[in-house]
Amino acid sequence: MGDRAERETGERKGYLINVTAETKEMLRRTKFVKELGGEHVMVDILTAGWAEVQTLRGECEGLKLAIHTHRAFHAAFTRNPKHGVSMLAVAKIARLQGVDQIHVDTSIGKLESSKAEVLALQKAITGKMVKGNERILSQYWGTIKPVFPVSSGGLHPGLIPQIVSMLGRDIIVWVGGGVWGHPDGGRTGAVAVRQAIDAALNGVPLDERAKNKKELKAVLGKWGYIRPK
Repeated sequence: MGDRAERETGERKGYLINVTAETKEMLRRTKFVKELGGEHVMVDILTAGWAEVQTLRGECEGLKLAIHTHRAFHAAFTRNPKHGVSMLAVAKIARLQGVDQIHVDTSIGKLESSKAEVLALQKAITGKMVKGNERILSQYWGTIKPVFPVSSGGLHPGLIPQIVSMLGRDIIVWVGGGVWGHPDGGRTGAVAVRQAIDAALNGVPLDERAKNKKELKAVLGKWGYIRPK
């Protein structure tokens, strides 16, 4: 399917296979991804544990695979304001371990993070020198490489311009239900998302782009610019 998508679009495509499992099984799955010609693996960093992520990092370094990290389970200890561990700390540990991508929320979709928190996460995993404030410490990352921020959680085409406006172009926009919920199905939903991204990158309002893009027009007719609750 990946090869077919590349032939049809003329662009590189990737498929993120979740290898999260007991350590030996995780490594077996990772090698299998490589054998299939994959270029990425996905791991749930918090349910897998930091030690296992470090093991995966070493394996992927040798296999030349990128690591996409999901933060499932984080809300169990990042959402209570009176105790726990902040998502900022989780993201910084992930960067120290050498992952390639991590979810940072949106402040626009269905999740709870504020705009300030999302921007702080983005800066913490991409900047070389991060200035502190009354809530976070300054951080100099030296030669430690940045991590690609992933914006996700309740997104659909109508929200993409807001994401690009807030986080810029150097992000990964992760859309699930906003693709499969398209009135004409997943394939058409993917086309609509791409049309919205292209419009946002070129400064074209979505309603203007939708005039000659039926896929985008259909999904805007369903969800418009509404934010999930």
